[in-house]
Amino acid sequence: MISREPDAAFVHDRQLMLNKLVDNLKGMVYCNIYDDYWTMLYVSNGSIELTGYTPQQLIRNLTISYEEVIAQDHRAYVRDEIAKAVALKTSFEIEYQIQHANGHTIWVSERGYPIFDVHGQVQAIEGYIQDISDRKNVEDSLKKAEARYRSIFENAIEGIFQSTLDGQYLVANPALAGIYGYESSEELIQALNNIQHQLYVLPTRRDEFVKEIASKGKVQNFQSQIYRKDKSIIWISENARLVYDKHNQPIYYEGTVEDITDLKNHAVEIEYQATHDHLTGLPNRYILNDRLQQSINFAHRYQSMLAVVFVDLDQFKLINDSMGHSVGDQLLVSVSQLISSNVREIDTVVRLGGDEFVILIPNVHSKEDIEHSLSRMLDNLSKPLTINNFNFNITCSMGISVYPNDGNDPDTLLKNADSAMFKAKHAGRNNFQFFTPELNDILTDRFNLEYKLRHAVERDEFILHYQPKYNLSTGDICGAEALIRWQPNDEALIYPLTFIQIAEETGLIVRIGQWVLETACRKAKQLHTITGKHLPIAVNVSPKQFRQPDFVKIVQQTLLQTGLTPSSLELEITENIMIEDMPKFIDTLQQLKQIGVRLSLDDFGTGYSSFSYLKDFPIDQLKIDRSFISAIEQDNANMAILKAIIFLGQSLGLRVVAEGVETQFQHDFLTSVNCDEVQGYYLSKPLPEHTFDSLILSS
Repeated sequence: MISREPDAAFVHDRQLMLNKLVDNLKGMVYCNIYDDYWTMLYVSNGSIELTGYTPQQLIRNLTISYEEVIAQDHRAYVRDEIAKAVALKTSFEIEYQIQHANGHTIWVSERGYPIFDVHGQVQAIEGYIQDISDRKNVEDSLKKAEARYRSIFENAIEGIFQSTLDGQYLVANPALAGIYGYESSEELIQALNNIQHQLYVLPTRRDEFVKEIASKGKVQNFQSQIYRKDKSIIWISENARLVYDKHNQPIYYEGTVEDITDLKNHAVEIEYQATHDHLTGLPNRYILNDRLQQSINFAHRYQSMLAVVFVDLDQFKLINDSMGHSVGDQLLVSVSQLISSNVREIDTVVRLGGDEFVILIPNVHSKEDIEHSLSRMLDNLSKPLTINNFNFNITCSMGISVYPNDGNDPDTLLKNADSAMFKAKHAGRNNFQFFTPELNDILTDRFNLEYKLRHAVERDEFILHYQPKYNLSTGDICGAEALIRWQPNDEALIYPLTFIQIAEETGLIVRIGQWVLETACRKAKQLHTITGKHLPIAVNVSPKQFRQPDFVKIVQQTLLQTGLTPSSLELEITENIMIEDMPKFIDTLQQLKQIGVRLSLDDFGTGYSSFSYLKDFPIDQLKIDRSFISAIEQDNANMAILKAIIFLGQSLGLRVVAEGVETQFQHDFLTSVNCDEVQGYYLSKPLPEHTFDSLILSS
């Protein structure tokens, strides 16, 4: 057979193909001299996207050397690693940071190998460099999430466990080890390999435990006597469930354990619980009237004054909803302890419920005495409290009524102290106010507003304004948010901040929310008829509205009545709705999703947000709270958080919307990090209906 060399055209075509293949790689192929400057001999076109510099700028170090592109604190490391590879005559793979021409720092991975001449002297380095920033960001987020949840597990007050079906502990937290009398989780797991006979005083309780889970899927408040390590006996309460694998096969039990020995062993505890708050241990409302009447009788007998102080924690609901009830409960306990430590032995501190307390201060002789005592208390309460590694600054609003000037009976004194607390709230919080007759006028105004609000729907006094949402990649209007306004006859326009809280407190928010839903659906249908486009209209859903048993049916009926395509309705739901009943929350979302409406998680980041939760939610988009947007110009850390939220949200298949965009800087930054949509005053404030219609028709 005769062999012949390939002709020049074939070689040329093959070279073109090879060059094209290299230039199309997502990354940079290079060859550089192994000298003090790493002088580049060849750089592929991938350098433009990777570094921001063209091959012509990097070759022969014409504009900049590649070593200058490497982050300064990583250069020595890169030099050392490549030097090791040269010495060993082997390939290398390293990860480090570079400074992109646009100023951003990114992570890269470099794989290469040294080239030697016939004498074994190194001549050059060839390799390939690619961007691994996304992977690094995900790894960093996962590490932080793991650390956060590990902290929760390790520092939980309740015992937490996982156990095999045949009765061996797989996992136990330090709290469980402490309950059972062991020094560590490891010691407990090693010692207890037969829960039924080693732990339970009555081994049949284990059988009952298994039977109840089999029939109900879980056990709640399952109480048993158990042996501690030292063979002493205590009472525990267990909450547990059976966990299944992906094939629906049971694999282990998991749950929590609480030591309830004291509750079981002391009959007096029953009476104590009836008259004291179970969380804080303070007297409760059931004995408040008796204590207050005794204090009134004492003050009358000895001609002294009695102060009744109504205390309400500021912004507690926000903390409780966002951080969870466990943190909220710990805060209440800490605050109750602080209040109690700042009163005299003859004073009484009562927890009414929620975040409300009452302090009875008998035997005072002047208002100055009361002011001095409460000023000291406010100062001590305002100091940071640390719970689960978080610092909280708790403040209080206090209202004071004084016997005998402000009332002669418990009901009047409590009512007037409550009114004074209302005044303290409106005076800016973190202060105390004494009751004055003028407070009755303030309350009257509040009741009048509530009365008018009850008739506003029937009188057709509500209107909707619409704030456009813009697609960042196209600049087009891609939807709008419906925002309610109240326009009483012959009166100034009233914004939601004035009346929404009253609507929530009175339950009127359900009727108002229904009106908003119907009106927004009619508008979306009208816009589709006029423009031929499906422009989604977003409607905010209040917690009370969302928790209605027939909420899904109401949405369905509204869509049918208005003739609106479900995908043109977007329901915005805040995170705090899920706090009370997570399974019900997810079930309602799934039913809404089956209808075909779009679902948006609003104010993301203000609650106890977790991407581990998000993967279970059938939602379409996240709306990042305006507090994150407004802070990016002052704090680079917020930029990083914002980028992480956008990246992780999009990685879950969600569109990400930023609200409250008010400056060019915010808009440009969100564009640079590939946020999907924005809304805010920078692009458009909420518009009256006719102005909004004109904007849509002209776009």
